[in-house]
Amino acid sequence: MPSAHTHTHTHSDVPAHIRSLPVIDLSQADDPALRPEFLKTLHAAARDTGFLHLTGHGITEAETARILELTRAFFALPEADRLAVSNLNSPHFRGYTRIGHELTGGASDWRDQLDVGAERPAPQLGPGDPAYLWLEGPNQWPAALPELRPAVLEWQSRLAAVAHRLLQELLTSIGAPPHFFDAAFADRPHLHTKLIRYPGSAPSGADQGVGAHKDYGFLTLLLQDSVGGLQVRQGDGFLDIPPMPGAFVVNLGELLEIATDGYLRATDHRVVSPPGAVERFSVPFFYNPRLDAVIDTVPGAYLKAAPGVLHDASNPLHAEYGRNELKGWVRAHPAVARRWHPELVAA
Repeated sequence: MPSAHTHTHTHSDVPAHIRSLPVIDLSQADDPALRPEFLKTLHAAARDTGFLHLTGHGITEAETARILELTRAFFALPEADRLAVSNLNSPHFRGYTRIGHELTGGASDWRDQLDVGAERPAPQLGPGDPAYLWLEGPNQWPAALPELRPAVLEWQSRLAAVAHRLLQELLTSIGAPPHFFDAAFADRPHLHTKLIRYPGSAPSGADQGVGAHKDYGFLTLLLQDSVGGLQVRQGDGFLDIPPMPGAFVVNLGELLEIATDGYLRATDHRVVSPPGAVERFSVPFFYNPRLDAVIDTVPGAYLKAAPGVLHDASNPLHAEYGRNELKGWVRAHPAVARRWHPELVAA
């Protein structure tokens, strides 16, 4: 993993128009006078960088402050309380992951986290059922912080509504049917929220907070604190994305790139650990379809300009969304997979 300062662009060698992400104000979609320019800007951001700052989303400052406050409170709990909800207890990959126990690109990420999904009962799988159904199930919540459960589930529901609207506007912006994906997200979309702490630099001196990767779903809405550390690939290097108060950082996932034959872009990004003992907190939300959804190509005249999709042999993409999602969890959390799903772990 290259260090934070290897090939990282500075303002002097990055053209002004790509020094920062486009800012998209979702409230402009409701103003007939502003809507054409809104759609044009959204279209360009999704096609050219796959990353943007989202404002005008209707999530209040009080709501974002509360979720960050509870995130800090969770990581301030005694280690025993956090380990009581370890994801090693969960066949659904829900719960707490200790520092260094998640892998990206085969290397350890220097962060700890709590993984939360839609609150559903554990599935009863029959012999012919797909293994990805294990990804649905109950969350684990710390007994010492009872207010966390209702707050995170409400946050997840609020952001799902924002992401749903944004996805429809994104399709409209490229001239595609705005409701094309509604059926894929109907009834039981696969929602996922992470509460993450980056606890400063690793003792080894490595600075991989989370290694370079693309998200493999549809849309990610990231709330980050004021510390910073997010970087997005730009050419042969990485561009710092400083936090913008009141905005979510939105990025497109690989399935949206594939569904548009490469016209919309999923972009590599990473987090460089904060220096020394500085802690960084973030709350990414992933908006993804039903596990059994099969994603078809989005129709539209834009396809004439679509470049096609380069398939990475080391990261094959499957037709059913759930197969893709399960593959990612098994790769990132091999200890959980070995404990609960040994048949899924390559020998």
